[in-house]
Amino acid sequence: MTLTASIKRDYLENLAKDGKRADGRKFDQFREIEIETGVVLKAEGSAKVKIGKTQVMAGIKMDVGEPYPDTPDTGVMSTAAELIPMASPDFEAGPPREDAIELARVVDRGIRESEIIDVEKLCVEPGEKVWIVFIDLHILDYDGNLFDAASLAALAALMTTKVPAERFELGEDYPLPLKEPPISCTSVKFNGVTVMDPSLDEEQIAEVRLTVATDTKGDIRAMQKGLNGSFSVDEIKKVIKASIDNGKKIREQLYKSVGK
Repeated sequence: MTLTASIKRDYLENLAKDGKRADGRKFDQFREIEIETGVVLKAEGSAKVKIGKTQVMAGIKMDVGEPYPDTPDTGVMSTAAELIPMASPDFEAGPPREDAIELARVVDRGIRESEIIDVEKLCVEPGEKVWIVFIDLHILDYDGNLFDAASLAALAALMTTKVPAERFELGEDYPLPLKEPPISCTSVKFNGVTVMDPSLDEEQIAEVRLTVATDTKGDIRAMQKGLNGSFSVDEIKKVIKASIDNGKKIREQLYKSVGK
């Protein structure tokens, strides 16, 4: 560990002992969130999300293709993430790295397990043709908590997506058939303290991470643990409670941003 990193760790840990964070937030409080839709005109749906200084853009493209053999009458979803070098000195050009793959998988799991996309309504011809939904995530600026920013950007983009039926001579365009959106909330723990929506500095000293996606009923739709540390049962319960509470507020903002 470098001297600078050691000083930063000591500073954040001492603040946490006093119940404080470097930016003045409470332990269970998110940074300011901004959601902008319709940012890519040639995409079927798109959105840009800012959580603090972290910025993520999501674009949706759709195509017609063959279904999977075991699900011949349901549409297909695919998620990919790109960590571009201008977003962070730690990101490199080239094929997707492990962190980009993990980000895409966590976002994909939250959307897939919540069944927000009504894939049964994306069947064109059973066993022959279905709609394929491609979710592309582009990290524009990285200052912590990519999981929640990317998930929220994907949801906002999906909720503004129009199925391009006219382009494929399949009738008139129509909104992507969706159900209620899950909201992803991420927490990390360091030196015995758990904080939600970690900043980059907090992520860099984190021992363990937990991302929880909940629906409108407060039910858990997906969970993803990261790093090598562990949470106690009581800590997990508190993380879930904070995820549900923050999820309600974020969902309201999401609805407003897409005009619902």
